[in-house]
Amino acid sequence: MKTTAQYKPLFEKLTLPNGVTLDNRFVLSPMITNSSTAEGYVTEEDLAYAERRAGSAPLQITGAAYIEEYGQLFEYGFSIDDDRSIEGLKQLAQAMKKDGAKAIIQLTHAGRFAKISLKDFGVVYGPSEMKLKSPVEHTVLAMSKRKIEHVIIQYADATRRAIKAGFDGVEISSAQRLLIQTFLSTFSNQRDDEYGTQTIENRSRFGIEVLQAVQKVIDEEAPADFILGFRGTPEETRGNEIGYSAEDFLYFMERAMEVAKIQYLATASWGKNIYKQTIRQGKFKGKSMNQVVYDHIAGRIPVMATGGINSPEKALEALDFADMVGASTPFVTEPDFVLKLKEGRETEINLGFTQEELADLAIPERAFKDIVELMDIGGSLSDDARKELRMLRK
Repeated sequence: MKTTAQYKPLFEKLTLPNGVTLDNRFVLSPMITNSSTAEGYVTEEDLAYAERRAGSAPLQITGAAYIEEYGQLFEYGFSIDDDRSIEGLKQLAQAMKKDGAKAIIQLTHAGRFAKISLKDFGVVYGPSEMKLKSPVEHTVLAMSKRKIEHVIIQYADATRRAIKAGFDGVEISSAQRLLIQTFLSTFSNQRDDEYGTQTIENRSRFGIEVLQAVQKVIDEEAPADFILGFRGTPEETRGNEIGYSAEDFLYFMERAMEVAKIQYLATASWGKNIYKQTIRQGKFKGKSMNQVVYDHIAGRIPVMATGGINSPEKALEALDFADMVGASTPFVTEPDFVLKLKEGRETEINLGFTQEELADLAIPERAFKDIVELMDIGGSLSDDARKELRMLRK
């Protein structure tokens, strides 16, 4: 069976700047299944889930792996904060690569949103002190320069572990209010030192230093075709106020590309159909977020559109201002999405599922604790499918 003509652009090969060639434009985007151990070690459920999706896309990115316990967002997410995690991560990388895909591990620090750190230790860190009331009343501790240096080293050490575990690359995430993004944001960053709000250069400094440290490890220890990806939110707004503008983000990316050999940029944000989101403030107001980014960066590094891409039509539309299309929740219930589309069987794509299909789908029994609420925001799966996931969670 042949690919329906209109979808052929989605199956053109793509070569990354380092020479790695991907067979099509689909990416399995990060999704935490919350099926690891309490210590963050990989389980048999993690491996089975990854193996079932090994053929889903030629580039695959794990859910968030936390680089230190103080940066842990999800209770049963992956840890990459010490060498004891390497053996399990090695098995995970092998499972993801079983059918020839490139396996990327996402390295994250949740900063003030590290709710497991808050629960376990009563402590979360950020660029500046903040008084917050959710999920309980607490104070965000301002990071000292020593703590900043410590976290940068942890990103480097996590990269070293990813290489030892056999991953084909790492992705540094600054999206959706993770720690790196909060340094760029004037909502979160009220510092008055060289990491502070006086200039965009200062606000960018922490993220740039993380990328420099990661690139140094890659240069020293990784194969020549190792992939460094970056995920970011191109604008941060609250009503009419701007935490940082699209212009700020593009400045950051220019600096990032100077210090690191970034192989792709993934855009991400909050809400429904993120791939169609428009810029809300500044000189690009009203323009497509992905178009603004793509017009600035296209031809230098590939751009990946994400968020709400759950049908062949949306994937094709997203490709207007992107080189790759990333999806996560559709692959939960339809691991064969891309295969069916490639074979011209797009009418057979079904994002729903039944209890009888669980064994084949390898959806973990503790599926998506804390994640279904995020799925509700994005709405990529049907109400019925999310209801079934809630039942599994219980």
